[in-house]
Amino acid sequence: MAKYSKSGSKRSAGPSQRQLRVGELLRHELADIFSRQKIQDEVLEAHVITVTEVTVTPDLRSAVAYILPLGGKDSKIVVKAARSHIPFIRGLLAKTMNLKHVPTLNFQKDSAYDNSSHIDEVLSNPHVLQDLLGDKGDADETPKAPEAE
Repeated sequence: MAKYSKSGSKRSAGPSQRQLRVGELLRHELADIFSRQKIQDEVLEAHVITVTEVTVTPDLRSAVAYILPLGGKDSKIVVKAARSHIPFIRGLLAKTMNLKHVPTLNFQKDSAYDNSSHIDEVLSNPHVLQDLLGDKGDADETPKAPEAE
């Protein structure tokens, strides 16, 4: 049975258009803050930081920014340094963004790169390759129907 919101329409499973738009605006502004080194921190200045995604809650009050230093090294240190500057970053966002409330920020390491590397590693495993290639080999050896004369 489908659940209905207060307006009577069915709830969608994914984020709303506004959540996506605010998340993308936050991602763009955070990337600008990190690339222009507006934060004076030795750790953050020493790394090139990529903001891969920002997810925003439905009430637009809190957001999680997924960040990753270039090369993926020292990610825990970079996330910790970024978290220590959250109030300053929110202040910068309040000056540049036209939002009623700047969401409460949290930074997390983006693990998508690690996950894709693990999947590539598993797929290049000789046992898995044997299974994958074995399926294709069986498909080529299908018996042919005898020709009618």
